Amino acid sequence: MRRFQIPWRPVLESVVTIFIGLIAGALLMIPFGYKPLDAYYALFKGAFGTVEDVLETLAFATPLMLTAITFAIGVKTGLFNIGAEGQMYMGAIGAVAVAGLIHLPPGIHVALATLAAMLAGALWALPAALLKIWRGVHEVISTIMFNWIAFHLSMYLAIYYLAEPGRAERTVPALPTARYPVFMEGSSITAVIFVAVAFCIFVYFYLWGTKAGYELRLAGENPDAARYGGVNAQKVLIMSFLIGGLAAGLAGASQIIGRPPAWSLYATLGNISGLGFDGIGIALIGRNHPLGGILAAILYGALQHGGRFMEYHAGVNSELVRAINGLIIIALAVPEIGAIIRRRLKR
Repeated sequence: MRRFQIPWRPVLESVVTIFIGLIAGALLMIPFGYKPLDAYYALFKGAFGTVEDVLETLAFATPLMLTAITFAIGVKTGLFNIGAEGQMYMGAIGAVAVAGLIHLPPGIHVALATLAAMLAGALWALPAALLKIWRGVHEVISTIMFNWIAFHLSMYLAIYYLAEPGRAERTVPALPTARYPVFMEGSSITAVIFVAVAFCIFVYFYLWGTKAGYELRLAGENPDAARYGGVNAQKVLIMSFLIGGLAAGLAGASQIIGRPPAWSLYATLGNISGLGFDGIGIALIGRNHPLGGILAAILYGALQHGGRFMEYHAGVNSELVRAINGLIIIALAVPEIGAIIRRRLKR
């Protein structure tokens, strides 16, 4: 039962760092003549003021809780897998291909489009794992390279093979049978959030409730003990990359078949670009924990959605809004960054 106890120390650290981030943001606003209290009121009201705002905050959070899994499970294995961006691109392409070009019955269609996206993300993660095993290529180098390859490959496919006729700026939209149901008219939140949360819960139980998950965590916490205990390091590494790829692929699908009004991928990849890298910060805020990532993603979604109200209602410049959000995220991520560095030095 110990694993189900509330980790009060990380919670307290998060609360303290939130206040530190807010204070830092206020100090940044004051020299420019803005009122911090008015700005933060607009931020909070914009993120949680109405039911529609709460749903929109959750819509922003959905892909981030998944890309956070990609980085978090890598850290649990002792890896720095920063390939969520590229794996998400390929997941989005997989979702577009199945959801926009293939006609299937409702229910089956959305399920197959989701699975195709997850499979595409996992397959794109596999080469980096094999390069690590066979040639000792560091995962940071390989995943960065594969991110760029995926970016240009996805853009090429989106423009030349998946473009909507007469609409060069986007791919074919997902057919109605391949779309997750929308919660509320005019909202961009769909039932895909349940799939995302369920996947995060699955990863939690996999890590702390199965022998394979224990071996994965042991390989990251104490490689020598894992080796002496007979843990297959290569198998653990591959599983870490595959689970991360599945999560990133699902994140890509969530923005295509689970995020109106476009229901498609922009040719510039603008509606998914950056979400994989944002997931790294979300994972750090959530202490590289699958459930902590859900809460961290909601917080970041609130900053993204509510930040627009800081500009509209409090008059804060949009660039300054992004800087303030960045300060808050950095403050929240510092404790976990420090913990990772201490573990590395100790090892």
